[in-house]
Amino acid sequence: MNHSYFTYNLLLRSLCGSNLHGAAKSVYDWMRCDGLVPDNWLLGFLVSSYALVGSFHVSKELLADVQCNNVGVNAVVYNDLFNILIRQNKVVDAVVLFRELIRLQYRPVTYTVNILLRGLCKVGEVNEAFKLLEDFRSFGCSPDVYSYNTLIHGLCRIGEVDRARSLLREVCLSREFVPDVVTYTTIISGYCKLSNMQEGALLFDEMIRSGTAPNTFTFNALIDGFGKLGDTAYALAMYEKMVVHGCEPDVATFTSLISGYFRVGQVHQAMEMWHKMKDKNIGASLYTFSVLVSGLCNSNRLREARDILRLLSESGIVSQPFIYNPVIDGYCKSGNVDEANKIVAEMEMNRCKPDKLTYTILIIGHCMKGRMFEAVGVFEKMLAVGCAPDEVTVNNLRLFLLKAGMPGEAAGVKEILGKRLTLGTSSLKKSYLESANTDIPVAVY
Repeated sequence: MNHSYFTYNLLLRSLCGSNLHGAAKSVYDWMRCDGLVPDNWLLGFLVSSYALVGSFHVSKELLADVQCNNVGVNAVVYNDLFNILIRQNKVVDAVVLFRELIRLQYRPVTYTVNILLRGLCKVGEVNEAFKLLEDFRSFGCSPDVYSYNTLIHGLCRIGEVDRARSLLREVCLSREFVPDVVTYTTIISGYCKLSNMQEGALLFDEMIRSGTAPNTFTFNALIDGFGKLGDTAYALAMYEKMVVHGCEPDVATFTSLISGYFRVGQVHQAMEMWHKMKDKNIGASLYTFSVLVSGLCNSNRLREARDILRLLSESGIVSQPFIYNPVIDGYCKSGNVDEANKIVAEMEMNRCKPDKLTYTILIIGHCMKGRMFEAVGVFEKMLAVGCAPDEVTVNNLRLFLLKAGMPGEAAGVKEILGKRLTLGTSSLKKSYLESANTDIPVAVY
């Protein structure tokens, strides 16, 4: 009894969906014995499904089998396969397959070649991407603005911004197509990341003269670049230009301005920008809160930083330890370890687990106040939660214990440094307690 195409289609999709790819391959072989060839929809599904589970060789077999039967394979099938391979960092496999297809008289579309260009640039193989660009027309298709934008982005990622600028000039001279806002913004952003604001600003002016309208990303790159150099005047001037050009400032705009003001110690202006951001009902990001907390702590305005932490807990944003650590460190350095402990308690209440730095700050803070048993208690808790101490943490605690006349505890801590890489957390804790030969109270938060 020969099964229908509908039966095979349903069964193959069900088996792959259930991750039974071995059984699916057997069913595919039976389908071929029945003289049925998959159409592009089923073929595309099977090829992608096997590639997703790491069976790229089966994907190639399926493609070869269909090609032997003179069935035209849709470009979408190849595009999906190449996209999967690139996401899996199998760019070499994608390029090799592409070259094999070209030898078999496959005529790709521009979009397909662009996928490979993006993959090569993603892994830093920009020179290989340029070789692909040179062969573009031999494939029977022509590069578009996206092709060049991809190469320009790849060059900027590896810091070759001047080379990207030269490529832009070639594009402008060839007049095949007009560079767009993405082309210019990518290079401007590249210069800004290299702190070459002069070239970034010159290219911005060139962009305006060419008639290409900048967008919010263009201005954000320049504002961030000037802010990081402490040139708040130019950053603010760009912000004002942004409004004139009708580009709406977003959270990245204000965060860069706030960060720039903090860098040069202009705390009042930074907080004014924060209030202006709130007045515009622009929600803060995790990075915004980090900039505010770090800036206020660096200016020794711990109470205001504490208020920002409360706003963070009310915002619904999932927090990270690096937001809390500057405030905890600030209170420890000012001698207010009890307040630092309270912040750690709030941090844990907000489902934000302390990290290695958090515990190290607390340990040193307690040691500086001469509260050695509490410092050891924090160390014990660090082990208990599975946070392995590093050399800095262990050595600091050990030295403070020796100065406090607690050699037994110091010896136990030193032993931890040698065992932390080979033992589990519970074993570390047990080893520490045994070597210290003392009962250590758990720190109370």
